[in-house]
Amino acid sequence: MGKQFKRTLITTALPYANGPVHIGHLAGVYVPADIYARYLRLKGEEVLLIGGSDEHGVPITIRAKKEGVTPQDIVDRFHAIIKQSFADFGITFDVYSRTTSETHRQVASDFFRKLYDKGEFIEQTSEQYYDEEAKQFLADRYITGTCPHCHNEGAYGDQCEACGTSLNATDLINPKSAISGSVPVMKETKHWYLPLDKYEPFLRQWILEGHKEWKSNVYGQCKSWMDMGLQPRAVSRDLDWGIPVPVEGAEGKVLYVWFDAPIGYISNTKELLPDTWETWWKDPETKLLHFIGKDNIVFHCIVFPTMLKAEGTFNLPENVPANEFLNLEGDKISTSRNWAVWLHEYLEEFPGKQDVLRYVLTANAPETKDNDFTWRDFQARNNNELVAILGNFVNRALVLTSKYFDGKVPAAGELTEYDKETLIEFADVKADVERLLDTFHFRDAQKEAMNLARIGNKYLADTEPWKLAKTDMERVATILNISLQITANLAIAFEPFLPFSMQKLNEMLCVEPLGWDRLGQTNLLAAGHQLATPELLFEKIEDSVIEAQIQKLLDTKKSNEEASYRANPVRENIEYDDFTKLDIRVGTVLECAKVPKADKLLQFLIDDGLEKRTIISGIAQHYKPEELVGKQVCFIANLAPRKLRGIVSEGMILSAENADGSLAVIMPQKEVKPGSEVK
Repeated sequence: MGKQFKRTLITTALPYANGPVHIGHLAGVYVPADIYARYLRLKGEEVLLIGGSDEHGVPITIRAKKEGVTPQDIVDRFHAIIKQSFADFGITFDVYSRTTSETHRQVASDFFRKLYDKGEFIEQTSEQYYDEEAKQFLADRYITGTCPHCHNEGAYGDQCEACGTSLNATDLINPKSAISGSVPVMKETKHWYLPLDKYEPFLRQWILEGHKEWKSNVYGQCKSWMDMGLQPRAVSRDLDWGIPVPVEGAEGKVLYVWFDAPIGYISNTKELLPDTWETWWKDPETKLLHFIGKDNIVFHCIVFPTMLKAEGTFNLPENVPANEFLNLEGDKISTSRNWAVWLHEYLEEFPGKQDVLRYVLTANAPETKDNDFTWRDFQARNNNELVAILGNFVNRALVLTSKYFDGKVPAAGELTEYDKETLIEFADVKADVERLLDTFHFRDAQKEAMNLARIGNKYLADTEPWKLAKTDMERVATILNISLQITANLAIAFEPFLPFSMQKLNEMLCVEPLGWDRLGQTNLLAAGHQLATPELLFEKIEDSVIEAQIQKLLDTKKSNEEASYRANPVRENIEYDDFTKLDIRVGTVLECAKVPKADKLLQFLIDDGLEKRTIISGIAQHYKPEELVGKQVCFIANLAPRKLRGIVSEGMILSAENADGSLAVIMPQKEVKPGSEVK
């Protein structure tokens, strides 16, 4: 048994106000956080669920520039959409604010200033690209040029989206400013850095020794980061959109968005509770939990705790139950490609079906590995589980009671052994669901709740009260009493998961929410209690509805393919002699491994027929290293060697890019001798 706390503060990753919220966000963060908050409230515990929009950073300025509006216009638009979507979907935030609020500006400024005054930052001057025409330093995304790896002419300063390679802006060939089109110059600039390396011993002890109970995917990522060695991280940027760095000599500089955003949890709490917010952040009797996706693990387990530790008065998170990613129809969700199911569109197209999506996303929760959402599975889970199991049992219990007892709960007579066995079967439901929710196993907890409906269905099917009604109404009364007690238990067990449906069920049972402490009891509804007219909790979803959603995605994919072709037309003709300068050969992959600290890079050892050579390729998001070992690949053999992440790459592996951005390595159809030329 761990430490007991008086209250729980739950934070959810701040969605970026550059677009709406999609099902990947919901499955990874907001549905599990809401389930947990509702569960604690049902138990009568003191809990806050804190949310808000992340509204600073370069992507917002880029979108604003493209649309010819201000960054504030962009965040105002999407903050409103996101906030309304969450409210309509039933995410029970105690506060949902934003990082452009005056409260946040003040809290974030004060936080930086305290660390600055304590001497916690490292001041460092470095050279960065500067646009003399626009008179501003350029963020990596504001610099374009030719990728040194694949020679794509539209690579960004942080990444080439053609080959997937992570870049530094200084790696680009022929760099240009995306603002003015001019050639940028190198100019000195000063920034402040948080010394993560200084806090590495503390983090190792706190996480690796003190929190071995964390989810394996979270613990493992933290260990991997620390094993590679932590480095100081900049907390400021040269930008005009954000919170100004509150020290002299920092004109034109703002707090880096990764430093600014998590402080939003604190400022949003202060906005909600201006007089008592410190109780929730500084009292050791408060448990702090961060619900996030896997792309935010490093910030919430290493960076933000370092900030809190350096400040010195705040609680550290007790747990960070991060989820992995949810894919869509076998493909990675992508906002830029519109490959997503947007929450606000779902709510319009499936009115009244918030709980169906909540149920399916919980059933498919990517708790320890990536998982997949498909519309066919959505339909199957609705029709075969919500309708056929949960809805069917509840409807039969209520309709039979209405038919035989005018909607009044009948008194139970003498129980048979089978009745007693059935009652014993769900006596442990409270302990089982609590154990799973307390350890953040939401998928299995929901499954336990559904097992209660399965017990009810089996009980009705086995006892067949509709047949007994002609001869033994006393027995029918007992069967329906037990069925209604199971129904009332379902209303409690499913309340954190399916709040809209359980509110409807409580109305049909003519009861206020029965309270979590009564889950598992067999006397929830008294004999003679009047029930309301039964209604269906769920309805079948027809094939035509699902086919329309699938077609919508297919249309998106086709549109992306057409746009990709237009964006990548066949280049101008070259002479045959130019082609012959390329020495393309086939090699056999002897070894393949991920490059440390580079999510997109794989390091190959290739047998090229004469010797072994190392090649770095930006395809780590498309292939696992073990998938390529032993395979033959085509590569450019006479590309000038280039150093990437400290490793000399001696060539380039050839890949084809689909319209969705996925890459397929070019391989010969049948095995050839290593070193064979491609002609």
